[in-house]
This record gives sequence, structure tokens and C-alpha cells, in this order.
Amino acid sequence: MSKFLISVVCSVLLASLATAAPAGNVASVVSGTVVASAAEPVETVALASDNPNYVEWNATDAAEPVPIRGPLGATIMAQTNTPMEVQNADLLAPPTTDNGLIPNVKWPFGLSKNRLQTGGWARQQNINVMPIATSMAGVDMRLEAGAIRELHWHKTSEWAYVLSGHVQVSAVDQNGKNFLGTVGPGDLWYFPPGIPHSLQGTNQTEGGCEFLLIFDNGDFSEDSTFLLTDWLSHVPKEVLAKNFQTSMSAFDHIPGEELYIFPGAPPAPNAPAPEDPQGQVPQTMTYLLSQMPATPLGGGTIKIVDSTNFPISTTIGLAEVTVEPGGMRELHWHPTQDEWTYYISGSGRVTVYASSGLANTYNYQAGDIGFVPATYGHYVENTGNDTLHFLEIFNTGVSRSRYQLDSGKNLILNWLALTPPELVKEHLQLSDEVIAGLNKTKQFVVGPR
Repeated sequence: MSKFLISVVCSVLLASLATAAPAGNVASVVSGTVVASAAEPVETVALASDNPNYVEWNATDAAEPVPIRGPLGATIMAQTNTPMEVQNADLLAPPTTDNGLIPNVKWPFGLSKNRLQTGGWARQQNINVMPIATSMAGVDMRLEAGAIRELHWHKTSEWAYVLSGHVQVSAVDQNGKNFLGTVGPGDLWYFPPGIPHSLQGTNQTEGGCEFLLIFDNGDFSEDSTFLLTDWLSHVPKEVLAKNFQTSMSAFDHIPGEELYIFPGAPPAPNAPAPEDPQGQVPQTMTYLLSQMPATPLGGGTIKIVDSTNFPISTTIGLAEVTVEPGGMRELHWHPTQDEWTYYISGSGRVTVYASSGLANTYNYQAGDIGFVPATYGHYVENTGNDTLHFLEIFNTGVSRSRYQLDSGKNLILNWLALTPPELVKEHLQLSDEVIAGLNKTKQFVVGPR
């Protein structure tokens, strides 16, 4: 091949290479070699949608709910349970950011079968009605003034929050040391596993009391507790007489079956515990949370109680949270502990992210239970016009409870603020100004902008 032809071919190849270089790149030929600058960054996936995804209606709205969001959906032509759909806007008309289906994480106590007794009632939530909640179960119990939840014990611990009225609690530990105390609205009690105890409504408030019980096992059933009357009714009376060193006739009037809840005379609220030669229990079994100052936050308040300030409560910890209208419990997750949530007042919205692109949004009102498994990302947004008040309850261990309830909440703002800014920018394409404004301290609750 002639030198002229070789020169022409090389010129054509070099021109082709230069033409193929990406737009905006600077190409040059040095000693017969093409050198091009690095390509500009390009999107590897589509950008997140800007479509509005506000809750379509609140439980207090009078409008009839319809499964329509923007151009998606259509009206309901057949039968519908309107009151149920009013309370679950984001199930009927989900935000477009939802995807897939995760196990149900909402249960209203209003759907629990109630056990009615003379003097009160009890209704429960466990894995039978919310299978995902394997680590904790809850009971809503009501006692009239003087009514008694009979002497009993459990395989699990019992933690309680008083919702209304006053309760007198009694217990005797494994060393024969006793305890007697009275608690009111917003206060707590805790009984370790196997410790016998009783509960009785006082007459400090007309009507008695109502309280929330939490057990650190999702399989717990309130109908399967160890009851004094149930036990003794299944022991031969001659054995009872021998055990108590008395006559069989002394047991002529013991119940033939369990009492569970039954009427009684209201106790004196300030009654002392019976004299005990072994002394009183070394750790109090009640905690006056109602007297604990709340920590003010940007959009609400928080109180934290666990084994660091309520030492006997070694299996359950609490964050009592309020969020003002327009505020939110910020995006976070819990590394190793599940969260069992109870809503006391207001309207809340929670999106639970379960990895693998799975996310579902739920709406909560007073009396509803929520559950978020460990590691699942979530937030709690106040979507109403009143203060949102709820309890975050955790199955914590004694040595980890403060870590889990305080330091153990991984908050997305705090995480990103403490990550190299270049790395955050590569992930989210945020501006330098936004990254510089990320808060390096945990906020827990943030107010509206």
C-alpha cells in the first residue's frame, strides 16, 4: 500500500474517533493518539417523581372517600364500608410512592373481641390479629371503682400505662418482699415475669380506671394467665387444708372457677403495704411518668423511660411523643428493637419501608395500634389539626434500653449530616447548600417549614 493511501486511511480513522467523542468533551491528537476528557455524569435511573402525595382526606372530613389520586383510580360503584375507608385514606388511595405489600402493621382495638365481666372488661391484640407483631402484645383493660383484676402472674413481664383514672397495684416478689402503690393518668407500672400481682380501680375518679398493658411476647394471651382462683379450684380441698394447716371447711366458699375481673370495695389510695418481715421490694414497681417534665422539641415533645430511670423495667422501654400540627417524627429506624405504637389522640400518617422497594402507608387515630419491625424505615406525620399524642414502646434489654431509645434511633438527617458530603451528593444530587444545612444532632420531632 502506498504511503499516500496509508496517510488517507489514518486521517479518516482519526476524524471518525474525534467525531464519536461525547458531546462537550475536548478531544486532541497527540503523536497519533486520541485523548478525551471524562464523560459528564448521567442519570442511571429515573428521577423521583414530584407528584403531590398528600393524604387525600382526614378522618374528620365529611367528604365521601373515593379511591382516586390524580389521574389514577375510579369511583366505587358497588358496596363500601365508608366509616372504615374514612379512617384509612392511604389504603384506599395510596400515595404513588407506595409499592408492593408488606404484612399489615395496623390494628384498632375497636376490632378486638371484648371480654365482658362484672366490674370491667378486657380486649387484646396479639399475633392472632396482627401476625407481624411477634415480639409484643397489648391489652386494653377497664375496671370500675373497686373492681379487681384478680391475683395472678404471667410467663412474661407486664408493663402498663394508665390511660384514665387511678389504679392500685400490689405484688410480692420471689423473696417474699411486698409492694403496694397507686398510679394515675400517664403513670406506669411493671411486674417481672412470674411475680404475682393484682390490680384494683380506686374511686379517686368516677368510673374507676382504664389502662394499657404490654407483654414482651406477641403470642401472649390475656385468657391464659395463671389465676389464684383457677389454681385453687383445681387442687383437692384436703391438699389445701394440709398446705394451709387448717380444716377443709375453711375452703367451703372458694370459687369453683376463675374470677378474672370481679367487683370489690374501693381501696384507700394511700393505704400502706401489709407489714412484711422480709421488708419491701428493693425496686419500686411504679413510675410517676405524669410528673416527669417533657423535653421540648422543634415540633413537639418527648419523654423517655427505660431501665436507666425505671430500673425494674428491664424488658420494656417507652418514648411518649407529641407532635404538633404540621410536624413529624422524623425519618428513622431502630437497629435491633421492634416498635409497638399506641395512639392516644390526634391523626397520624406512617409510611413503613421494608427494603427491596416495598413501602406501605397507614393512617392512625386514637385507639389504634401500630407495629414497626426492627430496621424498617418509618416516620410519623401529624396530618390533623390537633396535637398528635402516641406511645412508642420497645422490647428493650436492661443494658441496651437507653441506647435503643435514645442513641439507637438512627435518624436519616443525622446520618447524612455525618457522612462525607461528597458521598451524599453522589447518591442524592443535593446542592452544597442543602447538605451544609443538614442537622448533625438528633431532632426526633421536627416542626413544619
